[in-house]
Amino acid sequence: MNNTVYLDYNATAPLRPEARAALLAAGEIGGNASSVHGYGRRARACIEDARASVAELVGAAPEGVTFTSGGTEANNLAIRGVEATAVITSSIEHDSVLAAAPQAARIPVDGDGVVSLEGLAALLERVPGPALVSVMAANNETGVLQPIAQLAELVHAHDGIVHCDAVQIAGKAPFDMAEAGVDLLTLSAHKIGGAAGVGALVVANDCKFEPQLRGGGQERGRRSGTENLCGIAAFGAAAKAAAEDAKNPDRLAHLRDRLEQAVKASDDGTVVYGERAERLPSTSCIGLADVSAEVQVINLDLAGVAVSAGAACSSGKVTPSHVLQAMGCDEGEAASAIRVSTGWATTPTDVDRFIAAWSEMAGRLAPERTAVAA
Repeated sequence: MNNTVYLDYNATAPLRPEARAALLAAGEIGGNASSVHGYGRRARACIEDARASVAELVGAAPEGVTFTSGGTEANNLAIRGVEATAVITSSIEHDSVLAAAPQAARIPVDGDGVVSLEGLAALLERVPGPALVSVMAANNETGVLQPIAQLAELVHAHDGIVHCDAVQIAGKAPFDMAEAGVDLLTLSAHKIGGAAGVGALVVANDCKFEPQLRGGGQERGRRSGTENLCGIAAFGAAAKAAAEDAKNPDRLAHLRDRLEQAVKASDDGTVVYGERAERLPSTSCIGLADVSAEVQVINLDLAGVAVSAGAACSSGKVTPSHVLQAMGCDEGEAASAIRVSTGWATTPTDVDRFIAAWSEMAGRLAPERTAVAA
């Protein structure tokens, strides 16, 4: 696999060297952060250092950071833990949000995948009391950015609470929780080059929520269970490095634009979804007409290029994208899109390899246009 080009950072970013070093160093501590002896105090110091780094990544106070097992737990903790008369979310959210609030009202999106503030306003008018509104900062499939600051202003005018899944934007573009007016924010370590199995729910303005895991009272009583010391240490190191990356989004934006220009020039049946909207510099959602995403992913994998078909959180299933369908695509179009996502270790040569492999695949399949899987 060493010769494979990895372009699936939105699923999991490769472990950064800084995170690997922090993880191994934490493993040498050997103590429980709840213990009062020297080993425990060293473990506690390691966790608090990481907490400060994670907070700084999104402009929050360290005491607002609650470590969890990942983004899915953080999303569930926010949505299930906050007391509200109703939950409102968008039609393009991650499955962990949609499944946590299956009865939630859904904000529509336009053809570029941007949430409708008018649609949200109409929903807020119908809610009898304060609502929890959960909208991601950047879509995991298309990279399209959402107007979070405007959304938060609207929600707060109705005395509501704003939860934002910031898993994809963190470390890829500047994002300040306070400036955006967000009350609750979800992060995931493995999306920024940390280890899998750790995330955080970040709380601003002392927003109250009910703990979902009870026991020893760790994490200030917000999330019980012995802290994942090694994972948290790696998360902190990755957050420091990612904060530096976010200061220079142009590097990845140039690679994205070159990639998209090349594939569109190579085949006139190619669509880049969300390209008219403001997007992450690291994400391209590319549709090749009448060629299923599964066929594309397999062909590219055989050519030594790893990409994905939409979100990678569905136990390996390749199904039509609910995000693209919410944007107005039919089922065939939604089943013919792949996601190419770059990150901290991506090079221009990696993009060249993708362009060559994709162009060869498109040229080979274009005459027949493999039928989209039912």
